[in-house]
Amino acid sequence: MKRLIFLGPPGAGKGTQAKLLAAKTGIAHISTGEMLRSAISSGTTLGKQAQTYVDKGELVPDQLLLDLIRARLREPDAKNGWILDGFPRNASQAAFLDKLLMEMNQACDYAINLEVPEQVLMERLVGRGRKDDNPETIRRRLEVYHEHTAPVLDFYLLKGNLKSVNGDRPLEEVNKSLQEIVNGGIRDLK
Repeated sequence: MKRLIFLGPPGAGKGTQAKLLAAKTGIAHISTGEMLRSAISSGTTLGKQAQTYVDKGELVPDQLLLDLIRARLREPDAKNGWILDGFPRNASQAAFLDKLLMEMNQACDYAINLEVPEQVLMERLVGRGRKDDNPETIRRRLEVYHEHTAPVLDFYLLKGNLKSVNGDRPLEEVNKSLQEIVNGGIRDLK
């Protein structure tokens, strides 16, 4: 049973790799974005609360996200392990998550950082063809990542469970490195 957090900038391949790894290992893939969309469409109490922020174009507050994650980690499929994708996004969320996991008698085995050069990220994100994936927006998202999310790496580095994986390789090679970590590899795989 492994409990993993996938970190890395937009376009690093976190969601893609998390889905692949989850399918191969039977570990639950927990995407905060998908959780929010699901809670909102299901009309749950937490979903209705989240909807009020989403409708205003605001970020969903940390506490509401933690309540969603707490509920999700208690679901039966998460008993065999999980991969958190898209959370934590800042150091305070990392601290909140750490506290939540202690309350649940769980711990994160590894926080895995997918490292990809910025130029490659730009090419990947522009190539996706999404409406909001224009160079200016992408640059801003990368700035926000460096300001807010990159400090999360230090949080897990200090805890001693940060692993770095070179995400600038073919999809299968990156996934093989991730599987090695899940199967007990403890070194950085670059």
